[in-house]
Amino acid sequence: MPSSLPRFVPYDYDQSSMIVINFNDQLQPGTFEYALHHLVTDRLDLSVFYPRYKNAHTGRLAYDPAILIKIILFAYSKGITSSREIQWCCDTNIIFKALSCDTSPHWTTIARFVSGMPGAIEALFEQVLLVCDEDGLLGKELFAIDGCKMSSNAAKEWSGTHKELANKRAKIKRQIKYHLAEHKRMDLADAEGQARAQRAEQAIETLSHAHNKIDQFLKSESPRMGNAKRPKEVKSNITDNESGKMLTAKGTIQGYNGVATVDKKHQIIVDAQAFGEGQEHHTLTPVLEATRDRLKRLGIRKDIFKGRYKPIITADTGFANEANMRYLHENGVNAYIPDNQFRQRDPKFIDQKKKYGKRHQKLKRDQQKTVIPASEFKFDPVEMTCECPAGNALSLIDVRETDTGLPKAYFVGKLLQCRHCPIKHKCMQNPESADHRKGKGRQVSFVIESKRKPSYTDWMKHRVDSEYGKLIYSHRMSVVEPVFGNIGTNKGLNRFSLRSQEKVDGQWKLYCIVHNIEKWFKYGALAA
Repeated sequence: MPSSLPRFVPYDYDQSSMIVINFNDQLQPGTFEYALHHLVTDRLDLSVFYPRYKNAHTGRLAYDPAILIKIILFAYSKGITSSREIQWCCDTNIIFKALSCDTSPHWTTIARFVSGMPGAIEALFEQVLLVCDEDGLLGKELFAIDGCKMSSNAAKEWSGTHKELANKRAKIKRQIKYHLAEHKRMDLADAEGQARAQRAEQAIETLSHAHNKIDQFLKSESPRMGNAKRPKEVKSNITDNESGKMLTAKGTIQGYNGVATVDKKHQIIVDAQAFGEGQEHHTLTPVLEATRDRLKRLGIRKDIFKGRYKPIITADTGFANEANMRYLHENGVNAYIPDNQFRQRDPKFIDQKKKYGKRHQKLKRDQQKTVIPASEFKFDPVEMTCECPAGNALSLIDVRETDTGLPKAYFVGKLLQCRHCPIKHKCMQNPESADHRKGKGRQVSFVIESKRKPSYTDWMKHRVDSEYGKLIYSHRMSVVEPVFGNIGTNKGLNRFSLRSQEKVDGQWKLYCIVHNIEKWFKYGALAA
């Protein structure tokens, strides 16, 4: 009777086999790994990394920086930032074996190389930029600036002003006292009492560690202050005090803002910096000056601020404020940076909200409570007084300039008045807060138009609202946004894995180096 069982190719796991591999054959022309290998081997000078090594006469042999750079940049191109995973790839992946020439650096070696050499990474970034310029990839006619906010290796729960952290420390201390009292009160005679006592001991140990951590930070660190124009304490972070709390479209994060200056011709990044603050307008001046100094030092462009054919600088509304507009005007920068109202002044966008914004506006109205608007308050710009709809006088807090250079008066109601006001449920967004001791009364603000003078923001408005300005600004998104899409989506960068601005800045530059090498691979001499 014939058998109905299927037949398979025989195999034996105990058999031995010899596989001959030529590493150069694994790096095929037309691939990113081939371009990376060729660039690092033939075009870059890695002597900038040598001063770190002290084993010229004694000590164990070190891994060549060329090997480490190749495997790290290739790993970053695949979205791999973990040093342990990079080591595992060197042991198991044939492309990593080819790039590392069948060596397997320990993960601690890889981690120290990434985090311990920010200056050398800066020099590497500039060398790749020079290679791109030598191969004609820089147009030097238009630069677009933008930022990408990402979480870092720090928890936002450990953020706060020194006063808030002191209150948190006091709260933890009260919890420790409570658990200590509970531990003394427990009956250790039965098993249930012993289990509860063990849990209390664990809670005391955890809380004590948190208490000591906050206490040590408050004793060793000074309060972190904001920008120089309006010095005010901002939230510190115990884990990484150089990171910042930032508001993004996906919520509040604790991290850094990676800012890039991108050339229009082939989207080459000419400057990359990481900042531990979410407000982008603070970063415009240092980014412009760093870009100017780098291009001048490398001989790429004499001065982006001067000359008959000055390059155009463009950035989005997040970089616009009166101080920046004044800086651009006084330094003769050929910039186009609009304010956040420029779309409303453009006739092309008059029907935009009617066509696309109805659903969004309806959801916003349903989610937010409608309160009495500030226009219903009686504001006297001469006497600088304000009266609420209930007839109560509000206190003047301050008069200061807005980001657009307009003077604005800020008023606040007394909490006791708002607490007992009969119309507080119509006037306050959160009237329940008036029933507690903490909080403030209703707050309103008014622009003082009578004292308004021509500003540098008006100068920029005139530039952006012109037909030429609209044409120039229309290029911004197509220049810089694809760069962040490539780094964030294709390369998988969704958070920084290091701490401190210096180390995060180095990691951000490594990703920008990968982007530039990819552009050079597609459009440079190797592609031709």
